[in-house]
Amino acid sequence: MEQYVANTYARFPLMIERGEGVCVYDENGKKYLDFTSGIGVNSLGYGDKEWVQAVATQAGQLPHISNLYYTKPMLSVAEKLCKKSGMKKVFFANSGAEANEGAIKVARKYGNTKYEGKRNEILTLVNSFHGRTMTTLSATGQDSFHQDFHPFPTGFSYAKANDLEDVFAKVNENTVAIMLEIVQGEGGVIALENDFLKGIQSLCDEKDILLIVDEVQTGIGRTGKLFAYEHYGLHPDIVTAAKGLGGGLPIGAILMNERTEGVLCPGNHGSTFGGNPVACAGANVVLERMTPEFLQEVEAKGKYLRERLWKMPYVERVDGLGMMLGVQLKDLQGKDIVNACIPEGALFLTAKMKLRLLPPLTMSYEELEQGMDILEKVLTNWK
Repeated sequence: MEQYVANTYARFPLMIERGEGVCVYDENGKKYLDFTSGIGVNSLGYGDKEWVQAVATQAGQLPHISNLYYTKPMLSVAEKLCKKSGMKKVFFANSGAEANEGAIKVARKYGNTKYEGKRNEILTLVNSFHGRTMTTLSATGQDSFHQDFHPFPTGFSYAKANDLEDVFAKVNENTVAIMLEIVQGEGGVIALENDFLKGIQSLCDEKDILLIVDEVQTGIGRTGKLFAYEHYGLHPDIVTAAKGLGGGLPIGAILMNERTEGVLCPGNHGSTFGGNPVACAGANVVLERMTPEFLQEVEAKGKYLRERLWKMPYVERVDGLGMMLGVQLKDLQGKDIVNACIPEGALFLTAKMKLRLLPPLTMSYEELEQGMDILEKVLTNWK
């Protein structure tokens, strides 16, 4: 398995062949309850009939054209995103990193144009993660990512999460934007505090600083709202989305409000595959599924998971929102529990030292219970 694929992931020695519902099967036919959903991508699970039909039909009709033309699937996704979020325009990319890269370009052009080149610095948060391109690595507030690939693009500074005083101290006359995740996913599933977020919103409003919210992992229903910022009544200027938006196909999006919708003009930004008709066909099905009732159920399932997790041995903390949870275990590393759950028929994730849960949003209570039973068994028998 390792002969031809670049060694950039610490992969499990597991060959997944197919998925059905919220389960996947390896090459030997062994079944696993999937609490990873492709790291939050397979929001509707595997083999959703409506999603499969939409993708297959579009693949047979028009798999790709180019951004020199419009397509109905692209226009439909753009309209749904804008109407559901209250934003004004959408730029389509292929991933979260690309969406964040584009958001940074929008912010810098906004500042350079409005303030004659005097505002182009972006403040992000310590422990954040925004992608693996050179610029999004620079935006990421973790020193461990700022190695080996020097020189990194400049123009970023970092403030402590949930520390308004540090944010105020780091903002200066050159700051054009503050970029943050509502829940720091790869940083350990750490949710930002309400007062902190409200304080940042007030600061941005007061000083004409753009608020960029990275919803690559938290967005598209993951936390029980279409976007996690809705929990706090924020009004961001730029929102990025990816992962769960396509339901299993590559797609990213930059949403812009009335302040930023006109920043980009022809030639400023582009993407050959952005807005791909097949990916957008899948995204349309996902967005249609994001009804108020569906989102309320996601929030309720998240509460159920929290209740089960808190009752288990070794559990010290449960962080996150909705069906995006991180579990801190006393004297245990998340990766050890992940490895122990695989033979029992359940797949989980890690985030730093924590165990991480990102199950398909469609997972039933019965299936959630089965997965929690497996996890509890592993923790109870741990020695």
